[in-house]
Amino acid sequence: MMPEPTAKMIRESVGFKIFGRIAAVRGEAIEIEGMTAPIGSICEINPDTADRRLAKVIGFDGNRPILAPMETMSAISAGDRVRLVSRGMSLRSGPSLCGRVIDAFGRPIDGMPLPDDLTPVDPQRAAPESLDRPPIDTPLQTGVRAIDSMLTCGNGQRLGIFAGSGVGKSTLLGMLARGSSADRIVICMVGERGREVQEFIQRSLGEAGLRRSVVVVATSDRPAAQRIAATWTATAIAESFRDEGKNVLLLVDSVTRLAMAQRELGLAAGEPPTTRGYPPSVFNLLPQVVERAGRTEKGAITAFYTVLVEGDDNNEPIADTLRGLLDGHIVLSRDLAAQAQWPPIDVLQSLSRLQPHLVSPATLKAASTARGHLSVYKKNADLISIGAYRGGSDPVVDAAIAMRDPMKLFLSQGAEEIAPMEQTLAALEGLEKVAVSLRDTNAASRRDAATTLNQ
Repeated sequence: MMPEPTAKMIRESVGFKIFGRIAAVRGEAIEIEGMTAPIGSICEINPDTADRRLAKVIGFDGNRPILAPMETMSAISAGDRVRLVSRGMSLRSGPSLCGRVIDAFGRPIDGMPLPDDLTPVDPQRAAPESLDRPPIDTPLQTGVRAIDSMLTCGNGQRLGIFAGSGVGKSTLLGMLARGSSADRIVICMVGERGREVQEFIQRSLGEAGLRRSVVVVATSDRPAAQRIAATWTATAIAESFRDEGKNVLLLVDSVTRLAMAQRELGLAAGEPPTTRGYPPSVFNLLPQVVERAGRTEKGAITAFYTVLVEGDDNNEPIADTLRGLLDGHIVLSRDLAAQAQWPPIDVLQSLSRLQPHLVSPATLKAASTARGHLSVYKKNADLISIGAYRGGSDPVVDAAIAMRDPMKLFLSQGAEEIAPMEQTLAALEGLEKVAVSLRDTNAASRRDAATTLNQ
C-alpha cells in the first residue's frame, strides 16, 4: 500500500495545466480571472519567466479567486499569467533535517542542500482525535529552575510564554532549547527581525542545541502567507518526529505575529474586523495551531508558544484566547526584569495546569509553601519597603521576609546555566524545610514572650 503522505501528494497534484490571469491588485490581495481553484491551493504568477512567484488562494470575490503572495512580488501587472501548481503545500522531513535552518517552504537557507533521505509530510494535517491522546503523566526537564519547580511541565503539554517586548522571551526559549530533555527540537521564528535569527542560533541556541534542532524561519519582511506557512511547516516537522516515537520540543516565537499575519490575510479576503481589528479567522486559526501539538500513543510534542502582549496587557485578545486553549501559561514580568531577576518569571501570575499530576506530594507541598511566601511578601511589600512593618507583628510576614532572599536566589538563573531537574526539586523541598523551621522558631519565640509576660 502506498504511504498516506505520498498518496495525498498525488491526489493534490495537478495533472493538467490550469491558467488564469491577474485582473486586479488591491493591497496584498491579487484577484484572478479565467480560472478557479480551491482555498489553500498554490499558484505561480508569471510561470513562464525566471521571476515566477508563489501565491496562495485565500478566498473569492464572486467567482474570482483571491491570492495572497507567499513570496515578495516584483513588478506584476494586470494580465500576467497565473498557473495552478497544486492544491496544497508539499514538504519533506526526516531525522537528517536536524541541525538545519529552513524557510516556510522547507527550503534550506543555511547554504547547504537538503539530505536525500527526507520523506513527504502533510503541512495541513488534522490534529489527533481526543480519545487518541493518552494522559500526560511524565515530567519534562526544561533546565529552568523556576519552571521545573513551580510550573512543572509534562511531556506533551502546551504552554504559553506571555511577555511584552524586550523582557526576555527569546533568551528563555534558548534556555529551554539547551536544557530540555526532549529528543528533538523544532524552533519556529515567525515575524522576527532578520538580525535576531543568526543571533538566536549562535548565542541562545548554540552549537550543541542546533545539532538536535530544526529551525524554521519567516522574518518580518516576508509576506503574511509565508509567515503563516512557517508555523504549519514547523508543526508538521514536529509531528513527523513524534510519529517516529520521539519526545519533541516545539518552540514557536511568536503566536502574536502569526495572528497579525492572519489578520492581514483575513482583511485582504474581505473579512470584517472584530476585536482590536482581528477578523474571525484569527480566532479560528489559533486552536488549529495548538491542538496539533500534544501526546499520542507514538510520541509527544511539548510546545511553548510565545505571546507578545501589547502594552504588557495580559488580557488583550490574543493572550486571553490562548490562555483558554493552552495547558498553562508563563508570565514574564518587566518589574522582575528591572530587579535583575533572570529569567523574570512571575510565579504568582503563572500556572501549569498539570503540575499536580507530575510531581510528588512533597514537591507539590513545597511549591505551595513557596508560592505562599511570595504572595505574602508581595501583599506587604509597600509596608516593608517604607519600614512601616515591625518585625514580630505577624509570624507569617516574618517568615515571608526571611524567605525573600533565598527564594529570589533559587528562582534566578544565568542564561547559560542548565539546572538538572532532580537537583531543582531537591532544592525546592530544602527551602520548604527552611520555611517550616522558621515557622517553628517564630512560634517558640511567641510562646517565650507570652510566658515572660504572664510571669
